[in-house]
Amino acid sequence: MQLLARCPKCGQVLKLDVSAADRRIGCPACGRKFRVPDINNFDRAMAVARNARSKVYIDEEGNTYA
Repeated sequence: MQLLARCPKCGQVLKLDVSAADRRIGCPACGRKFRVPDINNFDRAMAVARNARSKVYIDEEGNTYA
C-alpha cells in the first residue's frame, strides 16, 4: 500500500510506502523534513477533511486546522 504526502514547504506530493507512516521524512524537492502522520490517525484526519468546508491543514503533531 502507498501513502500520499504533501510537503508543507514546497507542496511537492510524495508517493510513500506505508512504512513511512509515523516517521520524519525529507522532501526530495526542497529538503524540508516533516512527519508523516501515524496510520492509526488517518481515519480521524480523513473524517475532518471530508467534513471541512475549506482547506484543512494537519501539522506535524497531527493537529488539524481549517
